[in-house]
Amino acid sequence: MHNDGIHNRRPVLVLGIGNILLRDEGIGVHVIKTMENAPILGGQLPDYVELLDGGTAGADLLDPISDRQKLIVIDAVDAEVESGTILRLLPQDLDTNTEPCISMHEFGLVETLTMAKHLNCAPQEVVIIAVKPEDLNCGLGLSEKLERIVPKIIECVLDEIKNVKHLEPSKN
Repeated sequence: MHNDGIHNRRPVLVLGIGNILLRDEGIGVHVIKTMENAPILGGQLPDYVELLDGGTAGADLLDPISDRQKLIVIDAVDAEVESGTILRLLPQDLDTNTEPCISMHEFGLVETLTMAKHLNCAPQEVVIIAVKPEDLNCGLGLSEKLERIVPKIIECVLDEIKNVKHLEPSKN
């Protein structure tokens, strides 16, 4: 049986991860939901971009991230910065041997990216838009502080989408 899905996938994946039951820990999922349900700051997303709510999936994200030109991950991060700070990180910034920034889902994300690399299906470029949470208590909504910066996070994502290099339309 031939699965054509991987050949038809969009080159850019915007992946929001997090646990929405722990307020700000779910920032990535909240941003994806906002992008899906609202006009994106006055414009539409290009058709080469896919949005995905990755929840707390971890290694189950291997298939969705495989063979992408660019992967943009939105996640909460535990870093020595003020809550509400937005950081642009690269996979090497999440290396467990260094400690400047540690994603709350670091093990799953790093493990998944490493697995993709070993299977020769890693995304060509990976950027993490990381946000320092303010409130990690049980609850469904974001803290007021993080709710206010969702548009700024979306702007960061849109900037990353604009910076996709050498995007060629599929000739299939």
